[in-house]
Amino acid sequence: MPLLPMRVLLDHAAENDYGVGAFNVNNMEQIQAIMEAARETNSPVIVQASRGARAYSDDNYLRHLMLAAAELNPTIPIVMHQDHGNSPQTCFSAIEMGFTSVMMDGSLMEDGKTPSTYEYNVKVTKEVVEVAHAKGVTVEAELGTLGGIEDGHGAGLTGDEALKHLTDPAQAEEFVAETGCDALAVAIGTSHGAYKFTRKPTGEVLKMDIIAEIHRRLPNTHLVMHGSSSVPKELVDIINQYGGKIRETYGVPVEQIQEGIRHGVRKVNVDTDSRLAITGAIRKVFAEHPEKFDPRDYLKPARTAMKEVVKARMIAFGQAGWADKVPTLTLEDMKRKYHDMGAVG
Repeated sequence: MPLLPMRVLLDHAAENDYGVGAFNVNNMEQIQAIMEAARETNSPVIVQASRGARAYSDDNYLRHLMLAAAELNPTIPIVMHQDHGNSPQTCFSAIEMGFTSVMMDGSLMEDGKTPSTYEYNVKVTKEVVEVAHAKGVTVEAELGTLGGIEDGHGAGLTGDEALKHLTDPAQAEEFVAETGCDALAVAIGTSHGAYKFTRKPTGEVLKMDIIAEIHRRLPNTHLVMHGSSSVPKELVDIINQYGGKIRETYGVPVEQIQEGIRHGVRKVNVDTDSRLAITGAIRKVFAEHPEKFDPRDYLKPARTAMKEVVKARMIAFGQAGWADKVPTLTLEDMKRKYHDMGAVG
């Protein structure tokens, strides 16, 4: 099965009321962990790479790893997504490298740190939509600004400061009409990285009502939750047990994500949980077997640990069991659909 445009998968998820985890990768073991979890749960998958991951791994390595994943898993629908593109040029380069979906994050300026204006966001997002849709590629956008920083991307907003940059539902309606984006990432109080909340989040800091209102206004637009790792205490405890120093922190409870899915969230970004699982497994091997030096001795348990996290999220988000039911539309198919919809001139 060829790599799938993300719009196809999100449309199917919307029709069947489930969400899809989007898991960040940097190397072969992480891609293998995701695909093992997908096979074991019969789940479609979104594999995404940040600008940092593309620089770390090199586009060609990532592209061929993704093609290998598709070749080895012909029954699993796989999306290859560019996470947080900081400029149209970043998105265009991803499209040229075979990504079937891109995110134009115009909520920040090209430095990936400074909050932008609404007008700038509309301009760059619309520019990417026009080029991407002409090739059948899906476009995710972002309105509002998330807190935290991950992979060098983010405004670093915290607490009350982050709450000043939440997505405005009325503006979201206007933004989607002006840009024609396929999916919209919304700021509801979540943040990038492990240190999201100092206490279990409540309605005061995690504004799920914003998602409900945006979905009411835009029932046909796929919503995206970023910064949605749950930061399980058991994963943090393993790291700290074996020499780590992760301070007390709270992530987004899975039940809150499930509530979001009931209100139109179709894509859920998960990265920190995978990193925690991998790091804990590696630290455990090093602590219990200091004589080990073969990378396979610690990367295999790391891969397994990440797989278990991914499996749990796939089941919780409702995507398990749907892989063999997703339509197998290609980029060419989507190119024609966009043209028929009047999205391309």
